[in-house]
Amino acid sequence: MKKTIFYLTCFAIAALSLNSCNKDDDQPTTLDTSDYSSDVVIAWIDLTLKLTKETPGFSPPVTARVYGYSGLALYESVRHGMPGYNSLEGQLTEFDSGTIPAIEEGKEYHWGAVANKTLSVFLQNCFQTASTEHQTMMSDLEAQYEEEFRNEASDAVIDRSIAYGQAVANAILAYADSDGQSECYNSNFPSSYVVPVGEGLWEPTSEANPIPLQPYWGDVRPFMEINIDNLLPVPPPAYSTDPSSDFYIEAMEVYNAVENLTDEQQVIAEFWSDDPGNTATPPGHSYSIMMQVLSDEGADLALTAEVYAKLGIGVHDAFISCWNAKYHYNLVRPITFIHEYIDNTWDIPLATPPFPEYTSGHSVQSGATAQILTDLFGDNYPFVDRTHVDRTDIDGSPRSFNSFYEFADEAAISRLYGGIHYMSAIDIGVEQGKLIGVNINTLQFK
Repeated sequence: MKKTIFYLTCFAIAALSLNSCNKDDDQPTTLDTSDYSSDVVIAWIDLTLKLTKETPGFSPPVTARVYGYSGLALYESVRHGMPGYNSLEGQLTEFDSGTIPAIEEGKEYHWGAVANKTLSVFLQNCFQTASTEHQTMMSDLEAQYEEEFRNEASDAVIDRSIAYGQAVANAILAYADSDGQSECYNSNFPSSYVVPVGEGLWEPTSEANPIPLQPYWGDVRPFMEINIDNLLPVPPPAYSTDPSSDFYIEAMEVYNAVENLTDEQQVIAEFWSDDPGNTATPPGHSYSIMMQVLSDEGADLALTAEVYAKLGIGVHDAFISCWNAKYHYNLVRPITFIHEYIDNTWDIPLATPPFPEYTSGHSVQSGATAQILTDLFGDNYPFVDRTHVDRTDIDGSPRSFNSFYEFADEAAISRLYGGIHYMSAIDIGVEQGKLIGVNINTLQFK
């Protein structure tokens, strides 16, 4: 009897030892997405910011599209590890049920490895025109995290996770491509567009851009139709050259603001300029803020996926909504009006962007970002924006804010200081963006 117990004990110990060396893949140790670090996603966001800055063609609307669909891809890829969370299938425009492939029930997944593969596949497809050096950076980042994750789970689990990440990325790429904008970085200034001519209408502000940027972007498919159908802002003040008119008074406000610019206002104008080619553009600035907040929070992969998706959807729709308004009203820029009717020697601190004035893109996308982040983290959330800390061409010193609304207001008013927008485009633009953020909050993530 004692020998039997002895042999059974030895057998049990041996079995446990064997299991500790070779995981039984049919009896997984299930971890939720929240059990994983967000480091892999933060690394991909950081690289994406670099890519959008250094890859030709990634204008603000194009950049916002990348962030929108990559955020959706990330969320859908790791959602099965987030108990209580829903797919966004059936909630977004033309994003039908059955779009996202199913997981293998009862099998283990490493959600960090899923996220890594999903973002790698999706972003390498988006940045096909990136330099060879940048293509290598993407491949190396994927390989770095795959090697790290193989130390955390069996090869079978990692291989299954990689396959699932690939499948989800392919599904989102197909969904994204169905909006007809898969190569939108090549069509920022379409020669087919005929610039309307008339009193008070936009005119080119430089010889380099006789065609305005993305004139058809207002027709791009949004994630939420309500962000377009119900959000055309009220008209701007009626165009007039009468010095007593509201329009002329707004133009004088821009003129006087630039003529009396303080050193601090100059810093603000440059800090928020976020010009394509020199920066990751305005939506990139919003993503930089998001990344900093997530890092400060020590956010896990689940929270990061939710925030990334919500902000991406919001910023993407913000640019469609804004561009819909821009080309609906087609309003002349301050520099054109002021040169003709107030002061033909007037100079401004920033270059006027090559597209119509109303509403302000900075204002709309910042308002949407502020509303979404406020809904997630609260009304009184102090943070420090370090987006431009490494720049030497401007004063990129970190800027502190007591709330996300405060950052949005500063980003918006920066366009007055830069001589780029009238106040109505700024104020109404922020409110337009906030309404988009409110709409995003109605999505049933849970």
